[in-house]
Amino acid sequence: MKKHYYLLADNETTMRHTVADFGAVVADRHGNIVEQFGAMVEGEFGVHPLFFNRKADKSDFWSAQSAQRRAKDYRQMLARGDRVIASPTGIVRWLERVRGQYNPVLTAYNISFDLGACRNTGIDLGMFGSRFCLMKVAKATIGKTPEYAEFCHARGLLTPTGLLKMTVDSMAHFIVGDDLAPEPHTALEDARDYEAVILAYILRNLSRKKLLALG
Repeated sequence: MKKHYYLLADNETTMRHTVADFGAVVADRHGNIVEQFGAMVEGEFGVHPLFFNRKADKSDFWSAQSAQRRAKDYRQMLARGDRVIASPTGIVRWLERVRGQYNPVLTAYNISFDLGACRNTGIDLGMFGSRFCLMKVAKATIGKTPEYAEFCHARGLLTPTGLLKMTVDSMAHFIVGDDLAPEPHTALEDARDYEAVILAYILRNLSRKKLLALG
């Protein structure tokens, strides 16, 4: 039987909706990671401010003050070798090799967001013919179970209008447990340690064909 692969892409953006931090992993249906790549985008990171919410309180993760801290953390990741600096062209070359080697299905938790930000940066995710939105599939599967509803209610994971939260963080914690650290909102780590976990959980009971139909 032919082995199927999935490319999970994630990014963190600048204030002009371009990619500052690009991350991606290639995983099989069991969540085994066969390739991973994380890069700060040349010409974007350190040139344009990381995204922040101008209305956010300074204690909020998406505040201007937090953006400065996150930029410092990224510089430390570069110094440790946890990230490389890569041009959009270099990232596209990596993606082209992955496409040729694995022919993966592309996914992201909010795929329209990632497609748009990458397009603005000159990173071509459109080269992958098969794709689906992981968030849409997760909502249609995990999000409709009574177990997930009970999990969210027990932890107060509700929106201001009382709906269940359907975030990467809440979904991954439902699967892994409360010992999982909060989602870091760094591209490679989010894709590898959170989104790939969600995908593997869904694929336990869902075929590739049904997955694509839902997403």
